[in-house]
Amino acid sequence: MATRSPKSTPPAPRFTEDGEGAQMGFFEHLDELRQRFMWGFGVALVATLAASFFAEPVLRYLGEPYLRLTADNRFQILDPTGAVVAYLRVALLMGVTLAVPVLTYHILMFFLPALDKRQRRFVLASLPAVFILFLLGVTFTWFIMIPPALTFLAGFAPNLFRAEWEASSYINFVTSLLFWMGVAFETPLVLFVLSLLGIVAPAPLIRSWRLAIVVTAVIAALITPTVDPVNMLLVMGPLLVLYVISILLVAVGIRLFRRNHRQEDPRARAVS
Repeated sequence: MATRSPKSTPPAPRFTEDGEGAQMGFFEHLDELRQRFMWGFGVALVATLAASFFAEPVLRYLGEPYLRLTADNRFQILDPTGAVVAYLRVALLMGVTLAVPVLTYHILMFFLPALDKRQRRFVLASLPAVFILFLLGVTFTWFIMIPPALTFLAGFAPNLFRAEWEASSYINFVTSLLFWMGVAFETPLVLFVLSLLGIVAPAPLIRSWRLAIVVTAVIAALITPTVDPVNMLLVMGPLLVLYVISILLVAVGIRLFRRNHRQEDPRARAVS
C-alpha cells in the first residue's frame, strides 16, 4: 500500500495527548524548519508567478508620480534588462504580500509547541493581524510617506538638475520602501510572540528608550531615500509609535508567560 511522502503536506506542529508540545531532537527541529522554509518559499514563488499576470496595471499605478515627469507617459530604461527587472520587482512585491499570511503561519507553527494552550490561542488569534499590519504599513508608506519624498526629490535644486529618473531605480526605491515599512509594522506582533516565550520583557524595552530612538533614526536613514528631516521624521514617527505599542503587548505577553510558569512550578506557586 502506497504511503504519502511527509514532504507532500505541510509539517504539523507536534503535541502530546495533553496538548503540550512534544519533545523533539535538534535535528528534528532542523528538519521541520527546513520543510517550513521550503513551503513558505514555494507559496511565495507561486504567488509571485500568479501576480506577474497583473503586474502591468500595478506597475503603472506605482509609476504615476514618475510618469507625470515624462513627456510620453512611459518609463525610461537605460539598459537591456531594465524593463524586466522593474516588472519582476513589482510581481515579487505583490507575491510576497499575498504570501505573508502563509509565511507567518509557518514561522509561528514552528514555535507553537513551546507554548501552552492559552498562549497558542493568543498566537493563532494574531495571525489575521499579521496581514493587516503589513498592509497598513504599505498603505501608510504609499499615501503618507512617498508623496512628500518624491516631491522633495523631484524638486531638489531644479536650476541645477532635471528629474528624469530611470525606471528600475524608481521601482526599486518605491518597492523597497513599501516592503520594509510593511515589515516594520509587524514589529509589535513579533515582540509579543517573543514575550510569550519569555525571551523579551517590557522593563528592558522601557529602559532602552534612548537606544530605541537612535536605532529608529538609523533604520529611518537606511530605508528612506534622503537624510532630510522631513522624510526621516515621517518614518521615525510611526516606528516610535510601534515601539510603544510593542512595549504594551510585551507586558501582556510576559504576564501570560509568568502566570503559566507559576502554574507549572509548585515551588513558585507556594512562594507566591
